[in-house]
Amino acid sequence: MNGRIWSWIIAVPRFLYNFIVGDDWTVAVAVLAGLIVTGILNANHIVAWWLMPIIAIVATGVSIERNYVQSPRQPSSHGGSHST
Repeated sequence: MNGRIWSWIIAVPRFLYNFIVGDDWTVAVAVLAGLIVTGILNANHIVAWWLMPIIAIVATGVSIERNYVQSPRQPSSHGGSHST
């Protein structure tokens, strides 16, 4: 029983880290920064609902571009004509 509890204690933070941070930690940092800035703006009575969608779109685009540049698309070996 004690081992089962420890496995949950280890598994839950590991899952949350992989779910939130995933493959690109910079997107998680951008979203966290956006949430902080949005909270500060809202606390000062400045409407900032528009900020998070912009940050999410830009961070996703930057992440996709960076991953595409790092590993350019390789030609498919299963496309085209087949000889029999």
